[in-house]
Amino acid sequence: MDETVRAWVDGWVVSRGAAVPVPEPWGWTIDMGLYGHVTRHVFGATGEDLDETTVRKVAGAVTGAGVWLKAFRDPSVVAGWLDDNWWIDPEPGCLMTVPLTADGAPDVPDGYRLRTWSRGGVLRLMVAAPDGSLAARGQITPMGDTAVADQIETAPHHRRKGLGSLVMRTLQCAAARQGARTGVLAGTPAGRGLYESLGWEVRAVLTSARHDGPASTRR
Repeated sequence: MDETVRAWVDGWVVSRGAAVPVPEPWGWTIDMGLYGHVTRHVFGATGEDLDETTVRKVAGAVTGAGVWLKAFRDPSVVAGWLDDNWWIDPEPGCLMTVPLTADGAPDVPDGYRLRTWSRGGVLRLMVAAPDGSLAARGQITPMGDTAVADQIETAPHHRRKGLGSLVMRTLQCAAARQGARTGVLAGTPAGRGLYESLGWEVRAVLTSARHDGPASTRR
């Protein structure tokens, strides 16, 4: 199993309050218990180490709607291994890492308010706008040497003001102070530019696929 994928899985389930991952020969099964996201299967291999036979076997055993696959290979490849009952996100995500340091947290822009708190091992952060509305948010889960960043968001009308950088750098510094040395995240195409500007590097491409079931059963 890829160690970066393992670190991401371990931190992500804590961040999202998911069930303890069930080890599989090919990766992990994680119960979410949500409509539209009942369970997810995460493959532990990346790139060409993730083979067609394995993906087809796992996908072929799925019958219900709302089950997800997370495969660390390009969507153009994974799409050829799945049947029409699967919806595949056409925009690939990416597994990324960065060395963490405990310094360099930026100042909060004038008029904005930053607050952090911790619950259940997850450090959460919000940035409130001058009118009190939510401008940006994020969270990070330190897990020993690694820390998994998750749910990084900036409200559309507060973008390009440095708030994304503020959130990420503040979270990274906080995790480093707790002993984490490497940050890990699964980023979207929209967020990749921000993360790369802060020194994050892509380790693997991520394909997300959701089982919708036969067309005759969909509403």
